[in-house]
Amino acid sequence: MAFKKEVVEIIEPRDIFVGNVKAEITLEEFGEYESEVCANANEIVKKLLIEYDGVIRFNFRHFPLTNIHQRSLKAGEAAVATGQEGKFWEMHNILFANRKNLGTTSLKLYSKEAGVNNKRFLDDLVNATYGWQVQGDLREGLNRGVTTVPTFFVNGERMAKPTYEDIKKGIEDAIKNLKKKAKAPKVVVIEEEDEIEEVVEAKAAATTPVKVASKAPSKSTVKPATKSAAKPAAKATTKTAAKQRA
Repeated sequence: MAFKKEVVEIIEPRDIFVGNVKAEITLEEFGEYESEVCANANEIVKKLLIEYDGVIRFNFRHFPLTNIHQRSLKAGEAAVATGQEGKFWEMHNILFANRKNLGTTSLKLYSKEAGVNNKRFLDDLVNATYGWQVQGDLREGLNRGVTTVPTFFVNGERMAKPTYEDIKKGIEDAIKNLKKKAKAPKVVVIEEEDEIEEVVEAKAAATTPVKVASKAPSKSTVKPATKSAAKPAAKATTKTAAKQRA
């Protein structure tokens, strides 16, 4: 008897957020865990999440520079693995705090510190169970023009620099754009549609043919009129003929 293989759905990095998950403004970073610049940028992100509490959400995408930092790839996989247990952000911050010590055994210990008790965690790292997710982020980053880390986007708009000032400006611009959209109300569109409907109805009324009874009388009206006109004419002819004989 063949047994059906269990399909495990993996939570992708693009679907993991911190902050207001329903926020209309998304701050997105392509980074890696061995980079000191990314570690500093992580502190900026924490500050912005407090400053714009409820307004933004943050998403971290993996972009390991393995030619410089050989352990950044496995660190990214470890983060994705803990994300499956709902502990991504705990692991995220622990990895940055320990960026100089990201060996496989250490990653296992960090996962426990993050609150994950997965007995297969080490096996998943060795077997690169979540390698496709990290590589997928890397490919997407390259397709979007990312060449270095950290690289930030606000609602898809790339920030020129990974600084607090630049990212804050990007967020403020996104807020202004949302306010502009809110001021271009849907009511205006509805009113225009109503006007179009009125014009269409008016044209339809103007082109609808009107039936005139006098131009197209019914048979019942025509027949009596013909008979009543014919009888007097016959009598008049008979009387005239009688006079002529006399």
